[in-house]
Amino acid sequence: MNVPVSLRLAAELVPADARSEAGLSVADVHEYLRFGEWELALGILQEFEGLRWQSAEYWNLLAGVAQQLSLLHDSDWCRWRAAETRCGTVIRADLRLLPPESGGRRIAIPGSGLRPMWATGDETVGLRLAQIRVEFAPEIPVGGRGTIRLLPLTPDAWRHLRPGDVITMHEQRPPLGTATIIEVQRR
Repeated sequence: MNVPVSLRLAAELVPADARSEAGLSVADVHEYLRFGEWELALGILQEFEGLRWQSAEYWNLLAGVAQQLSLLHDSDWCRWRAAETRCGTVIRADLRLLPPESGGRRIAIPGSGLRPMWATGDETVGLRLAQIRVEFAPEIPVGGRGTIRLLPLTPDAWRHLRPGDVITMHEQRPPLGTATIIEVQRR
């Protein structure tokens, strides 16, 4: 499917009252499409919030457009959002890594792809698996701190979490860091 058609199809899925982070509407998307400003239209469509109305189809359309425009970071982000949509949950947290001298990682946390285990406060179950995506940076440096998104393998097992809860990251023993939940959205 070609870029403008995919962007128009995605725009049709946006509610009329939806606004981007900058206050732009779907009418602005159509205006940019009229002038062939595909990257700008894509950018606005990526900024719309609304876990309740956004579908995996919406994010997959945007991922395909980003791929066709060779915007690999954007394509990866849209695929992540599609996975969050299928999961029905957005979990954001402030991750603080332990320094290596305290048993922490000796290499940085990559921007995406890492799937550590987490102690989430429900000790009857043990550790749970969730993929990490670092926000606003390409990685979290050794002993550093950063905002992350978590994509749980079993979303229902994470439903008890609320902002302010602290969970512990493990790859092995001892723990490698702690994350304070800053946002939880559910469908």
